[in-house]
Amino acid sequence: MGEVAIDKDGKIMRRVIDMRSDTVTKPTEAMRAAMANAEVDDDVLGNDPTALRLETEMARIMGKEAALFVPSGTMGNLISILVHCDVRGSEIILGDKSHIHVYENGGIATIGGVHPRTLRNNKDGTMDLDSIEAAIRDPKGDLYYPLTKLICLENSHANTGGRCLSVEYTDRVGELAKKHDLKLHIDGARIFNAATALGVPVDRLVQAADSVSVCLSKGLGAPVGTVIVGSKSFIAKAKIMRKTLGGGMRQIGVLCAAALVALQDNVKNLETDHKNTKLLAEGLNKIEGLTVDITSVETNIIYVNVCKDSSNTATKLGKSLVEHGILVMPENTFRFRVVIHHQITTSDVLYTVSCLQQAITGVLSEHVA
Repeated sequence: MGEVAIDKDGKIMRRVIDMRSDTVTKPTEAMRAAMANAEVDDDVLGNDPTALRLETEMARIMGKEAALFVPSGTMGNLISILVHCDVRGSEIILGDKSHIHVYENGGIATIGGVHPRTLRNNKDGTMDLDSIEAAIRDPKGDLYYPLTKLICLENSHANTGGRCLSVEYTDRVGELAKKHDLKLHIDGARIFNAATALGVPVDRLVQAADSVSVCLSKGLGAPVGTVIVGSKSFIAKAKIMRKTLGGGMRQIGVLCAAALVALQDNVKNLETDHKNTKLLAEGLNKIEGLTVDITSVETNIIYVNVCKDSSNTATKLGKSLVEHGILVMPENTFRFRVVIHHQITTSDVLYTVSCLQQAITGVLSEHVA
């Protein structure tokens, strides 16, 4: 586990166990070597060979015709939505707790003039199918209403604790979209986590989607980037939109090289991440004063509730954990989030449980150094 380590000058330093998000991972030595040796060229001109390799591989894995590397997941979703909603004033249907709606700065409205029509996300991350269909505007009412163009799903669904949308559910939403001549976009920031948890090939999981954004810097552990996938015509339009939004970059092979290593090395680690997440959730749920909905823990995200009748708060516990070199993400006064990734070990999990036990009860556990 190594709560402390020795640096190159022989000084003792504390090892940080950072579980604020799976975006905090550091590039592995294999990634750094691949980046240093990457073959590169100008990607805006379409000539970077490493970028082309990554895009070709991602399109193959996801079962789509083509792919495009973009700087971030937020840009990937924005590009996808703007390509599908090519008329200002178009409307999309999405969940009220979705990342696109809550955490992406309202970009679809401020930049694209796209109107969001939100539906309630259920505890499992889904939206009711009947509610989706009822929310689709009648095109005959275009004098009064925006025109529905797109349905957006998120898989896995972060704000509901990393819950996974099934193939069956996704297919049914896709059928609804086709029935009403709409498109389906999936925010697949953690789609590989969902596929791993469900035991389903990732291409089958997104088969019904017209476009998918796949984050490379979350569970996969690459330092930068997202890839969006779809048809050749969709990606051709997306490449123009990427340039419009300032996302065209030149020698991006140095970034894509790390992503190729992540695909090769880290997808297979996701199952271990999920096991460590479940282990941590069960350990925390046994501590008096904390509760975790174990049934909601399907991938690598845990929401921990602090009992309101206790003397503790999420902020107070977070500060206590910092003293032990552990970082978590406070959500509100009585709730914090923990996210497991490939650089968190089973020993780190046990150490975290012990530190929280000590913070709440004052009892020093055997796992605390």
